[in-house]
Amino acid sequence: MYVFSFVHIHMKIICVGLNYHSHNKEMNRAPSSGEDSPVLFMKPDTALLNAGEKGEFYIPDFSSDIHYEAELVVRIDKMGKNIAQRFAHRYYSEITIGIDFTARDLQAGLKAKSLPWEISKAFDNSAAIGKLIPKDKFGKDITDLDFSLDIDGKTVQTGNTNQMIHPVDKIIAYASQFFTLKTGDLIFTGTPAGVGKVAIGNQLSGYIESENLLKLNVC
Repeated sequence: MYVFSFVHIHMKIICVGLNYHSHNKEMNRAPSSGEDSPVLFMKPDTALLNAGEKGEFYIPDFSSDIHYEAELVVRIDKMGKNIAQRFAHRYYSEITIGIDFTARDLQAGLKAKSLPWEISKAFDNSAAIGKLIPKDKFGKDITDLDFSLDIDGKTVQTGNTNQMIHPVDKIIAYASQFFTLKTGDLIFTGTPAGVGKVAIGNQLSGYIESENLLKLNVC
């Protein structure tokens, strides 16, 4: 008799929507403030795409309008529940740049019907991440980091974490009220203005400060 064991990735992906005024404006969203609560949604572990130095993203058959959304990503490295904001910095030591891929055509159709739109955000490989680096690599506070995304050598998105409506530590504190955070969990912290459509053949490069952490070919 043989016993087969399966290794599962015990992690979750927590994403923050509407966290930059510039993106809210380009999407015609109502302004929000730091007094509001962060807007959270989830992606399953099957959404994870480890891009790093070389990755491939395949445009799915069910959409003709896949958009990129570049974001700072934080990796949780300690279990926590009901974390106080002043202690949140103790629960992560690595960051990277990620891309929240969105099937914008599906999302628009579902929103128009007031239906949940997880399938437009949480599909397989929709959460691409680059190489993880120490959060203090640049000797700067995580609340003042530049990040950007290039497509085919042209910069299409730029942002700084000081533009977040809800900073990272507040997001962690808020999310941990509802979800126990575990080692390996990822938090996508929101995207600034400049989102747009990807096409087959595009080459995407994601940066924190001047370091290229993500390289992705669109297929």
